[in-house]
Amino acid sequence: MNDNIIAYQGVEGAYSHLACKKAFPNSITIACDSFCNAMKLVESGTANLAMIPVENSTAGRVEEIYRLIPKLALYIVKEHFEPVNHCLLGVKGSNKENIRYVSSHPQALAQCHNNITKLNIKALAKFDTAGSAEEVSKKNNPIYGAIASSLAAKLYNLEILDDKFGDLKGNVTRFIILSKEMSTPEYKKNEEYITSLIFQVRDIPAALYKALGGFATNSVNLIKLESYSVPGSLQASQFHIDIDAHPNEKNLKLAIEELTFFAKEIKYLGIYKKADKDC
Repeated sequence: MNDNIIAYQGVEGAYSHLACKKAFPNSITIACDSFCNAMKLVESGTANLAMIPVENSTAGRVEEIYRLIPKLALYIVKEHFEPVNHCLLGVKGSNKENIRYVSSHPQALAQCHNNITKLNIKALAKFDTAGSAEEVSKKNNPIYGAIASSLAAKLYNLEILDDKFGDLKGNVTRFIILSKEMSTPEYKKNEEYITSLIFQVRDIPAALYKALGGFATNSVNLIKLESYSVPGSLQASQFHIDIDAHPNEKNLKLAIEELTFFAKEIKYLGIYKKADKDC
């Protein structure tokens, strides 16, 4: 897998940027203003990969991503779990008692609500976490703080006033890595895999029940099932499933065969190894 250039949504120091550096330490990263633009850089060949968040253990799924993926000719080649460790940042020489205003993305502010309340400081919602850190750096005023990553502190020359500012422990974001080329790993019995695909059901009674029945009867575990309307239709639905198996496994082969009787427009999004959630 060529991981030389990887695109992400956000500015330098964002959690997506941190995920890129963790998963691909030697890569060149490109910051993009939207998920769509990050993906399009891969489609155009400007970037080899895109690091895209799909769900967070606290905030839930990133619904926009499930709507974007079917529209683009990209494939999932890897997943990555990145711990979200919210840090309270301030200018050099500042301390928590100085802070009167703290800025960040609304989700980060919500995930640090209890600690913000304890310090009796005013929360200011901004477009993203790293952008807030950059803004505080430019203001260079000890009454302003930001909630962002440790990488943002390093990039914008800020002090980490509290490196565990989040209210909940174990806050993790799952990322998928997208490529223009589909890469199917060789099946090995001692490895665990995920097969991701999307499909629509046929216009017959109990179609979804019957489509998914093959996975149950063949003892194939479904990790995720997402549904959303097909663009331009209020009736047709599209389904995204993550399957706990490799296509070369006999049980999954039988389940897919049964799926084809009740589903249409089945598209493989990717076959990839399961990532270590403690990474």
